[in-house]
Amino acid sequence: MAFPNKVRWMQDILPEAHLYHTFLKKVFRHELRKNWFKRLTTPVLEQKELFTWALWTGTDIIDKEMYNLVDRKGRELVLKPESTAPIMRAYLENDMQSEPQPVFLYYVEPHFRYDRPQKWRYRQHFQIWAEIIWESDPILDAQLIYIGYKALNLIWLAWDFKIKINSIWTIKDRQKYIEELTSFYENKKHLLSEDALRKLETNPLRLLDTKIEDEIILANEAPKITKFLKKDSLDHYKKVKEYLQLLWVPYEEDHCLVRWLDYYTHTVWEFVWNSASNQSSFGWGWRYDMLSKKLWHDEEIPAVWFGMWMERLAEALMEKWIKIKDKDKIDLYFIQLWEEAKRIILPLSLEAREKWINVMVSLWTPSLKAQMKKANRLNARYVVMVWIMEASSWIYQVRDMFEWTQEEVKKENLIDYIIWKVGKQWLDFYCPAKDFILKDD
Repeated sequence: MAFPNKVRWMQDILPEAHLYHTFLKKVFRHELRKNWFKRLTTPVLEQKELFTWALWTGTDIIDKEMYNLVDRKGRELVLKPESTAPIMRAYLENDMQSEPQPVFLYYVEPHFRYDRPQKWRYRQHFQIWAEIIWESDPILDAQLIYIGYKALNLIWLAWDFKIKINSIWTIKDRQKYIEELTSFYENKKHLLSEDALRKLETNPLRLLDTKIEDEIILANEAPKITKFLKKDSLDHYKKVKEYLQLLWVPYEEDHCLVRWLDYYTHTVWEFVWNSASNQSSFGWGWRYDMLSKKLWHDEEIPAVWFGMWMERLAEALMEKWIKIKDKDKIDLYFIQLWEEAKRIILPLSLEAREKWINVMVSLWTPSLKAQMKKANRLNARYVVMVWIMEASSWIYQVRDMFEWTQEEVKKENLIDYIIWKVGKQWLDFYCPAKDFILKDD
């Protein structure tokens, strides 16, 4: 019988990769919290109708990429493929309209798509998203672009990406442009792939978003959507660019940068990775002012968001050989060679932890050589050895694994000795309970 391996193109996030994931979450969370974003989490399972209403049948997400299931009561559910629709549902369902507007939300979530397997494009993948709901001012588009720009610079990717922007108006205003675009491709069908011909019939805007070289050339020659902007859309787009210039955010205009769902509006942007990778986007963002009506809400609720791929950001950091500090370093490692030594080590190790020292105890009893080898592999700084002689004399051998020196230290002085050697400023003083629990004065 075959061993049940993980589901294909899902991923085990191993401890080393988690260093990068944790680092990215902390950097983005800090930047977003400084700008008054609050964290929200939506369920992994959602009603299928939420996405069929928002995205419509005929899109790849609905027809090809969703993980569908039926529960015991026959309800059609899906593993969420994206979070914009769930966030708007949560906003409406939890009466967040009654809060001071606009609402600033962020989340770090797994998403699930039965996508074509590619490097760093997992069927379960993590994204960092930020949303601003109930405000149409273009200054918020610029603010989100700036936050993404600032965060990418903070994680040492300043020269590894560029920002592309464009405007796609509203679905009503786009009709004239779509007619012009369709006319442009009409006599060029012989140059299009079968997939592109399907897009020409169903959603011509998608022809501008292609990875095929010949079709990229055609897209660059196609009419520019910005030449068809009406007054309100033109004003919105001009103000976004003015704010970006005010904030010293560099950008490029790219008329081939589009999004094709009908509730997407106005500004679209992308953080493009300067890499040979086919999947060259770190993240992207756009307005979705018409989504609420797609979900059968009476009012149009303006909203804007951006998202970042955690796996791609982690890959970029690894490619640059950027090492993330491991805060779980071992300052003190106890080894022992007999049962009675465990009774000595246990209270000592607990006392060391209470004094903010990172401690690990070897509880198995093979040879001294085996335990020392393990301490070395774990990169422990100081090793305390306890066996029969040390137990009776209360004087322990303390070895510095970096300097490869050894000293005898009395039991009553051991904790203070380790603190002095490690340095008080390097101890682990973090205590989440003290940081977050409010106490009355």
